[in-house]
Amino acid sequence: MTITLNGDPYELDGPLTVSDLLVRLDIDPRRVAVEYNLLVLKRAAFDQTTIAAGDQIEIVNFVGGGRGGSRTATTHATESYK
Repeated sequence: MTITLNGDPYELDGPLTVSDLLVRLDIDPRRVAVEYNLLVLKRAAFDQTTIAAGDQIEIVNFVGGGRGGSRTATTHATESYK
């Protein structure tokens, strides 16, 4: 089945949870925000949210940095998988 992951088509063998997807991508769920079909999920919902064909998933990684650590940027957590 095909989903859209951070704007790109991504193939999966079948339905799985958001938590399962993060494990598959080797992404620490404590360090990302996940948008599921335009809805930002609470971390507690990752285990209960099942991804199906056609779903749109955005995974955003928060990156601290800058002077004094006061600036925060976001990057797509899956950039290394493209």
